[in-house]
Amino acid sequence: MLSTRQNLLRVMPAKGDPMLRDRSAIPLVVLIRRVLLLGVLALAGAACGGDAASTSVPLSSGGAAITEAPAPAEPVGPVTLITHDSFWVSEGTLAAFTEATGIEVVHQTAGDTGQMVASSILTVGDPLGDVMFGVDNTFLQRALDAGLFEAYESPALAGVHPELVLDPRHRVTPVDFGDVCANYWIDRFDDDLPVPTTLDDLADPAYAGMLVVQNPETSSPGLAFLLATIAEYGDGWEDYWAALRANDVVVTAGWEDAYYGEFVSGGGERPIVISYASSPPAEVIYADPPVDTPPTGVITDTCFRQVEFAGILAGTEKRAAAELLVDFLLSPTFQEDIPLNMFVFPALATAELPQAFVDFVELADDPHVLDPADIEAHRNDWTERWTEIVLR
Repeated sequence: MLSTRQNLLRVMPAKGDPMLRDRSAIPLVVLIRRVLLLGVLALAGAACGGDAASTSVPLSSGGAAITEAPAPAEPVGPVTLITHDSFWVSEGTLAAFTEATGIEVVHQTAGDTGQMVASSILTVGDPLGDVMFGVDNTFLQRALDAGLFEAYESPALAGVHPELVLDPRHRVTPVDFGDVCANYWIDRFDDDLPVPTTLDDLADPAYAGMLVVQNPETSSPGLAFLLATIAEYGDGWEDYWAALRANDVVVTAGWEDAYYGEFVSGGGERPIVISYASSPPAEVIYADPPVDTPPTGVITDTCFRQVEFAGILAGTEKRAAAELLVDFLLSPTFQEDIPLNMFVFPALATAELPQAFVDFVELADDPHVLDPADIEAHRNDWTERWTEIVLR
């Protein structure tokens, strides 16, 4: 399974470049330490951040109360962060953590999300790193069932959108989110053929031969779109895909083959493709020659929300340093670095967004979601049945 945005990041180069809960619930030494850390990181973010609008992520904010925990011992030595291959941050971002704490971050990649989770399960209790970033809601239950993570409730969760907190035991911490949605090429639609607005429209004969999707067995956005249809139609999802097949849907192995092959953006003929809500601003940011507005739009009724998490790996010998690194991943320094590098949205409600995201991203008001436990229980059956319906 390809990790979220893996193909997008290969094609589109990345740009270089105090939220605390009820204080009475936090031991004084922990409170002082984290106030100092978050304060330094906020200042570092102001010093090294790029151009950003004074508009934060358009979701509600809030969070649950933190539980009391003993003060951690002083961290010693480097802390190892394991991520999927699509992890990317600006130069100097992880160095800001080191400057604030004195702890070096060693970054290791472990393939796509599925590979990262599978390999980590083999070393549960004796991990190859201390913190893992990039487990999303499509693989979350598998990681939790395997006991990959130790519980940790960061004080910074007070500033995170509460709907992103999917594990009430806080074995993982939400870091970012993004929507996988049908994108369309604006100039291919007009009064005679209006832009489709629903999942139903994509199966309408009026839009025959226009849609390209990715195989859910080999592509993260392909899986997300399949999950969107299951969330929308329940047991009727099989009939829906049979209708898409009859409507001449094209299937590619991955995002790049779809977006830069069959879709109009890459010279193809199909004006509708499964991509991301952040694809329109990417079209502007990386346009050559430059453009003022994106040539693409998003059909928000089709969106499935993906959430990416970080967690402290069970058995780490550097628990204190791992906690501080998780806190850092929710700091303004890291959160405001996310959009233009990984083309997703920060989990921190107060994080400022780049102007291109403010101007050109439309997030779904009510995105499709599924319980991670349901995804884990049925993923293989769903993808096998999808293959029988669409590729037979």
